Amino acid sequence: MAIRGDKTQQNAALLVAVVSSFLTPFMTAALNIALPAIGAEYRLDAGMLGWVTIAYSLAAAIFLVPFGKLSDMAGRKRVFLVGISVFTLSSALTPAMPTAALLIAARILQGLGAAMIFSTSIAILAAYFPSGERGRALGFTIAATYAGLSAGPFLGGLLVQHLGWRSVFIAAVPLGILSILLLLWKLGGDWDGAPGGQFDLAGSLLYGVSLALLMYGLRRLPAAEGAVIAAVGIAGLAAFVWWETRAPNPILSVALFVENRGFALSNLAALITYTATSAVGFLLSLYLQYVKGFDAKTAGVVLIAQPVIQAAFSPLAGRLSDRIEARAVASGGIGVIIVGLSALAFLGESSSAAFIIVCQVLLGLGFALFSSPNMNAIMGSVSRPQHGIASAMLGTMRVIGQMSSLAIATLILALVVGPVQITPERYPAFVEAARITFGVSAVLSAGGIFASLARGRINSR
Repeated sequence: MAIRGDKTQQNAALLVAVVSSFLTPFMTAALNIALPAIGAEYRLDAGMLGWVTIAYSLAAAIFLVPFGKLSDMAGRKRVFLVGISVFTLSSALTPAMPTAALLIAARILQGLGAAMIFSTSIAILAAYFPSGERGRALGFTIAATYAGLSAGPFLGGLLVQHLGWRSVFIAAVPLGILSILLLLWKLGGDWDGAPGGQFDLAGSLLYGVSLALLMYGLRRLPAAEGAVIAAVGIAGLAAFVWWETRAPNPILSVALFVENRGFALSNLAALITYTATSAVGFLLSLYLQYVKGFDAKTAGVVLIAQPVIQAAFSPLAGRLSDRIEARAVASGGIGVIIVGLSALAFLGESSSAAFIIVCQVLLGLGFALFSSPNMNAIMGSVSRPQHGIASAMLGTMRVIGQMSSLAIATLILALVVGPVQITPERYPAFVEAARITFGVSAVLSAGGIFASLARGRINSR
């Protein structure tokens, strides 16, 4: 049952969720623009520079599920407050780090704060909005996420150019402080969770180490070392599932997936869809800059079409899922995604920027129709005491899907193009690899439609 707050509290909860949903993707997107400047100042090679982003993603992924469980036990507002405070403080401290090692450590701290935010913000929002209004509210948070992704490269570029790379981190501080003040000032009460039993520390450690190995292994593919590490990670996650079935207070109730068909299949649909789509931007960015000869700025302008469309239509899709069964809207969205991916499977060296933009619009519209309704279905499939872990699982599906998508794209590139630089004579092979990847992604998305439709009707809670 939702908290019986007035409209002021609902608006405050929505604003907190929107600000936090904008903040983290904006930081990620803006930081990509700042990486060359960071690398130059700290004299980092490509491998070490990559850890500036990887450290954050790994920390966020590892702690999502444990913090989701902890928020259900200790109170979501309390965990969110700690998380946004940690994120804000680390954003203020990162620019002052004198060495690359300390900079990466600060990014790990940021990822820790982000995990607390991801695992609680949606759950807090769901508590203030009843089922008939929840989809619209969730739609605004999805829109904020894609607005952050859209604004990040542009605003990040302006900040880096005029104020230096440190300004990217400093820009996050006022937004973090705003979220803290809103939480403390407007959202009083209901700070307690559902205490009972001890926190499953052993399960958390097993989960975190296994997931870290899986994600690291996926990044190392197609090297044999990467496959071995990923396999060890998968085995560790299997051991985690076995442990959780026997733990007296598991961080993740396996029964939730076994007994709750809607929850399990909604998360599966999210995993499949993120796996099918996350590498699209990566491949198109390379295509536009290598094959078409666009500079980074022009390529960014072309690629901004997808997140802009997603941001524009997500609130509408969320509101639609309040009135129409969520699985119908989400399944239709996956169908539109399949059309966009299938079109990209015919990409050629002579394809125009207009063709790319049309495909981006289709993907953006499809993902907008899928994302908000699917999130609404996940939160509606569980009771309020489980909102924290539900939110955390959705975040975990997103991270694993993104890593898997890049792993598939990297593997196909390695097999078709080979372990060489993408030079003009390799452009035809690169385009062929991109076409194969888009085709595989379209077929994979069909599995997402099946999962979305098979979950049946969900009675929102």
